[in-house]
Amino acid sequence: MNHSKSHSNTILTHLAKRYMLLLILSLCVLLTACGQTNTSATSPESNSGTSDSASPSPESNNNPTNGEGNGADSDTDEDTQTESDQVTPPQEEQDPVKEQLSQLSLEEKIGQMILAGVQGTELDDQGKKMISDQKVGGIIFYANNVTTLDATAKFIQSIKQANRSNPVPIFMSVDQEGGKVSRMPDSVESIPSNRTVGDTNQAKLAETMGQLLARQVKLVGFNLDFAPVLDVNSNPKNPVIGDRSFGSSADLVAKMGVAEMKGLRSEGVIPVVKHFPGHGDTSVDSHLDLPVVNKTLKQLAELEWIPFQAAVKEQAEAVMVAHILFPKLDPDHPASLSDVIIGEHLRGKFGYDGVVITDDLSMGAIAKNYKLNEAAITTVQAGSDILLVAHSYESAKTIFDTLLNAVRSGKIAESRIDESVYRILSLKQHYKLSDEQQASGNLKQLNADIKDWRNEVNMQK
Repeated sequence: MNHSKSHSNTILTHLAKRYMLLLILSLCVLLTACGQTNTSATSPESNSGTSDSASPSPESNNNPTNGEGNGADSDTDEDTQTESDQVTPPQEEQDPVKEQLSQLSLEEKIGQMILAGVQGTELDDQGKKMISDQKVGGIIFYANNVTTLDATAKFIQSIKQANRSNPVPIFMSVDQEGGKVSRMPDSVESIPSNRTVGDTNQAKLAETMGQLLARQVKLVGFNLDFAPVLDVNSNPKNPVIGDRSFGSSADLVAKMGVAEMKGLRSEGVIPVVKHFPGHGDTSVDSHLDLPVVNKTLKQLAELEWIPFQAAVKEQAEAVMVAHILFPKLDPDHPASLSDVIIGEHLRGKFGYDGVVITDDLSMGAIAKNYKLNEAAITTVQAGSDILLVAHSYESAKTIFDTLLNAVRSGKIAESRIDESVYRILSLKQHYKLSDEQQASGNLKQLNADIKDWRNEVNMQK
């Protein structure tokens, strides 16, 4: 009996030990399962919308015994983490315009804001000095700068060559509208006036017109054209616009003008729409004196501004602002110097963030009423980016010195200069301007295409 009882006790003890072992193993499995559930809850897959969940926390990276992390990671030393475990912070995308801007001196930045004229038909010493000292961002040609195609192309190339010592390529610009405003030599077939094309009411013909104008100016190496004209010819006595306008209907001018703008753009030439806020109802030529237009904001919005709003909607690269006084909007400043018209309306209400260029600051509208240095400061404060000044090297130097001193004295913040130069550099980079670019095109083919297009225009009138 005693032996049997002892044997039974031994069996019970053995069973109890096995039961305890199974219980311990079950608890271990349960704890492991819980750990796996916690790990998956913080995985990138289950929290794909939160960037933090995809990256190990600093605590779990630096403390291998942290029990709240992934079980596998807790046994891995910091120095032996795999490449996939290392999370590289996202790099900020580089802005090539901002980078270029940061490399320019104050003098170089101010130079970019000046578009100047040159004298004669060859680059003279004063012209070279203006490019090297004032570092002007652009040059404009007029009829007296143009001779033959070859000679004009050589002149333009000599300017680009002189500018190669500067860090930014130069705008080479011209007023090539067609009709009576044409700067091309007689060897190039003429393009009729905007009114002639407007009479067709065919946007496609206006777009082709823009392409042909672009091909004309590229024959000698221009890269910017002050066209199209978006003025609505609402005043028959207007001495300066007339048939330069597509017509007396704002919708027609908008349709044809935007089409021409697209045509210029498609051929790689920068279009500049003009003359904001509208030169079509003036009775005075702003080349001679200051026109005054007594229209209300409502009246302008219902006519003159319609084509410009259409151009802004189509991402107009540049807008030229006219020397016209609108006393019901700003009694103290013409549009080209007005913070109300440029800043509040064009920049503000229109939402325009492209390049704003003044009309020529040496015109009578400004010269007879304002000192050039005062006008230069006022127009920059109003929101202009490029100050156009033609026919005088001394005028370009005056503007350069005035703006430089204004920044140094704190009258104009350098950040304000940076805003304008950023826009200018953006435009030059977008069009991939280079001083290495040569004159291009086939004169014979271009002339044939112009003749064919003119015939189509005449048939549609």
